[in-house]
Amino acid sequence: MRGDTDLAALGGVLADRSRARMLLALGDGRALPASVLASEAGVAASTASGHLGRLVDAGLLEVSVQGRHRYFRLAGPHVAELIEALARVAPARPVRSLREGTQAHALRMARTCYDHVAGRLGVALFHGLLERGALVGGDGVHRDGGADRLSAAGREVDYRLTPGGAQRLEALGVEAFSVPPEGLPVRYCVDWTEQAHHLSGPVGRALATRLLELGWVRRADRTRALHVTDAGARGFERELGVRSARTLVAGRGAR
Repeated sequence: MRGDTDLAALGGVLADRSRARMLLALGDGRALPASVLASEAGVAASTASGHLGRLVDAGLLEVSVQGRHRYFRLAGPHVAELIEALARVAPARPVRSLREGTQAHALRMARTCYDHVAGRLGVALFHGLLERGALVGGDGVHRDGGADRLSAAGREVDYRLTPGGAQRLEALGVEAFSVPPEGLPVRYCVDWTEQAHHLSGPVGRALATRLLELGWVRRADRTRALHVTDAGARGFERELGVRSARTLVAGRGAR
């Protein structure tokens, strides 16, 4: 027989700061070798091995072997959703240096949420698609008291990608989606920093992949942050309706 959920067991795994930093480093969906995760956590390779073993045993990470190297990634989007949910209720770490402050600001401007774009950029993209009729079904705003919780996979609003929206994305080079006349249901998340909706699911993943291919955004080193390039600022405004995207390049904010 199985008893009730053992939250304390999971809490024990997450309670270590080194393991928590490893999970955050993997939050963008990439697979990283143990050596990089050891550096990210600030521990020796031998110590990192024990931490990674705990995370694998807890079902939070998956490991694959390529040659002499072992690569670790999150066990799935459900783990990424857990990290986002915990980020909403956890206290912020004290910022002790200019570098840490810059990283924290960058994460709020634009970041990956497992395999899609989140933060201020993700919310701005979502609003741009709504304003251009590529998405329909809601207004992108999170409202307290509804069924959707902050930093969770949204389910309350029936957003749909329109046929015209699919054509707009295909013109950008995003993978083609078969869209019926009534529109294709799409997934969204409630962004924990912006408290608004951003695109997720297959459409969100395909769009994020294409933005990286185009060079409109680039990954930051060792964090989930994304940096908007000059070409991206122009492209976002021209093709996806993200107004004032240049302010993301400057790091001051965005619509």
